[in-house]
Amino acid sequence: MEPGNCLRITTLASGWRDKDSVLLHACFQLLGDFLAQELDESQPDADSSHRAAHAELRELHQWWMAKRGAEVPNEADYAVENAKLKRLIDLRWAMWT
Repeated sequence: MEPGNCLRITTLASGWRDKDSVLLHACFQLLGDFLAQELDESQPDADSSHRAAHAELRELHQWWMAKRGAEVPNEADYAVENAKLKRLIDLRWAMWT
């Protein structure tokens, strides 16, 4: 088990990255880690709001996995990334188990 205060961002290569990019990658790494390690799909006591939030979190993760190859976003991509990042922040309440 890795320490809880370390985050390995698998979508970033070694080397310098601007912090706006690191922030984006770190947040979506946390989402991926949550989905892979903590979310139990068989939670019988999950209410409908949690089920809906978890479905949306999975959609955000699918979007991230499909787009993560783009190194430097153009202005339109940056706006989409910001919208997705803001939505992830809005859903963070559902990322506890």
